[in-house]
Amino acid sequence: MSATAFDESDNRPVDTIFLVLAAVFLSSLVVCNLIANKFLTVDLGFKVFTLSAGALPYPITFLATDLLSEFYGRRRANRVVMAGFAASLFALLALWLGGQFEAINDSPVSQATYQAAFGNTWRVIGASMTAYLVAQFIDVRLFHFWRDLTKGKHLWLRNNASTVVSQLLDSVLVVSVLFWGVKPGDEMLTIVLDLWLFKALVAFVDTPLFYYFTWLLKRVPTRPL
Repeated sequence: MSATAFDESDNRPVDTIFLVLAAVFLSSLVVCNLIANKFLTVDLGFKVFTLSAGALPYPITFLATDLLSEFYGRRRANRVVMAGFAASLFALLALWLGGQFEAINDSPVSQATYQAAFGNTWRVIGASMTAYLVAQFIDVRLFHFWRDLTKGKHLWLRNNASTVVSQLLDSVLVVSVLFWGVKPGDEMLTIVLDLWLFKALVAFVDTPLFYYFTWLLKRVPTRPL
């Protein structure tokens, strides 16, 4: 069995490609939430971006959902999005549980360090999940809108048009939930623009990857699980 175009009837059996794409999506999403408390600058020469570290792997999630949408349809892609939400809630529970027990004296990570790194994770994950659910569902819907409109042509259009719009929504929502009442409006706007421009740039850069993986997945033989 080869990875041919998706069957919207959802009758296609789960295979290794689906599991790999879902695993990449889920691991990228969880890692994004774990490292989101660190803010950094990325100097690309023409512009210096101020970003959460979580913004670095986050665009991978949109590439994964676009590939899932392309090969498995909207319903399968949306199920993976919901699985990501559940995985993030589990990560939040695990981090909270780890903070309920005091670190031993010779622990490599002290209690204070653990709290400094993960004590605000509930707010970060809350902000991320609010933005995530809206943006990912919008991304999947827009992907199929452009796919239907172009009758399956112009991969670059549905990949970029869906991601750029959904990433704008994601950036606005995550910064609003995370920093409302904490940072002034002009600073929040700067963070939103930096996040969105960086993610949009990554979306354009990963277009060749989308074409390559689409070409590759159509030719890789897989077996139903």
